[in-house]
Amino acid sequence: MASATILVVEDERITAEDIRAGLEFAGYKVPVICSTGEDAVHQAGRIEPDLVLMDIKLEGEMDGIEAAAQIRKLYDIPVIYLTAYSDEKTVERAKLTEPSGFLVKGQGMLSKPFDENELHAAIEITLYRHQMEKEHDQISSAMLLKTSEAVIATNSTGQIRFINTLAEKITGWTKDDALGKDLEEVFLPLAEINDESSLEDVLTSEGTPEITSRDGSRFAIQGTVTPIKDYKHKINGMVVSFQVQNDGEQYLKNSIN
Repeated sequence: MASATILVVEDERITAEDIRAGLEFAGYKVPVICSTGEDAVHQAGRIEPDLVLMDIKLEGEMDGIEAAAQIRKLYDIPVIYLTAYSDEKTVERAKLTEPSGFLVKGQGMLSKPFDENELHAAIEITLYRHQMEKEHDQISSAMLLKTSEAVIATNSTGQIRFINTLAEKITGWTKDDALGKDLEEVFLPLAEINDESSLEDVLTSEGTPEITSRDGSRFAIQGTVTPIKDYKHKINGMVVSFQVQNDGEQYLKNSIN
């Protein structure tokens, strides 16, 4: 992992260069330092780093938490916060972006604002865990691709992280277009859902709710919703699996063939 590429986002230039020097001495690549949230999002898409080291208070209108949320949503790149701000409100906002770490910088004048050993350990653990998650996702995706049902999986905030071939056919959305989109933009029988019913209620009801494909085709569907839980039983997303009913099955078979 020592050759990993890290994007440093820090608006205090001296601190930023100090971080870069320490990381490069340890063998990491630090091609860019950003001082604004807007530039951080842009550079994350351009250089595709393995990890982002993010300060929270930045120049410009977008702070580090907003930038981290965009980077996680658009590129699924892990983020570690390295910041002097650790008040309750800031920490609660940061938690919503599902960071891989939150390190607090010191404010003393006689020592470094961060512990290099602690920072490097957090980076290595994050890179290892992210690699294991990607391998797990690849295995899960390969299994889901073989299923006879359409499958869409989301993260904890409802953005699509996986869609199989059959779901692409039914919704009319390709994987490239659907990934990162909100579930309700790609798939949701909105007319059937209200304040008293959930997506799961609709898909498992005795009726046959309809979904409108991107090209205007309509399909009667039924299915299930399964929560994705971590080792603490916290829900980190969900898997929606569904099948078309009646004439839609033959239509899909003809379109696939």
